[in-house]
Amino acid sequence: MRRLGLLLLVATAACYDAGPYGYQRYYVPVRGERPFLQRSSELVYNEVRNDPEDFRDSLASWFGVVEAIQGRPDGLSDIRLGFRTHQERHLCADQERETCRVTVSQASSGPFTARVRLRPEDTSGRNRVAADSLLRVYCTVTGEYDDEGGPLLACDYYRHWPRGQWAHTGMREGMRR
Repeated sequence: MRRLGLLLLVATAACYDAGPYGYQRYYVPVRGERPFLQRSSELVYNEVRNDPEDFRDSLASWFGVVEAIQGRPDGLSDIRLGFRTHQERHLCADQERETCRVTVSQASSGPFTARVRLRPEDTSGRNRVAADSLLRVYCTVTGEYDDEGGPLLACDYYRHWPRGQWAHTGMREGMRR
């Protein structure tokens, strides 16, 4: 009986799905994200910001917190973000991985704009892309600057965490590691 219980526990753990918001201690890509993750580079923000032309056509993988969204006539959206550094070990409220949240730096390193075609489910409702959402974008550097002096990126894919579904390093006090 004890063996059966242990086997059931292991089987359940193996089937655990981190869900769309990646409730795990470490980053887990979702279906559809893997090809972009494999092709992209984690370009250094300050290097791209100082000379985006040097990185033209490079595929960047960046995290950013949404500051503003501006719709465009072509159906795309210009999303102004504050660049954040991803923390490899996510913060968790307790020992259960379901309490873990994707974690980024508390402070922004500077602005950038991602030109994105938002998925329909991300345009309305409680979990829409809005101010204080976290995005991980897979975008091509255009070589241009946005209105805030940050790099302008053209995105192929993004992943979204609504407000409250991600954490920043300043939340360490209330969450265990």
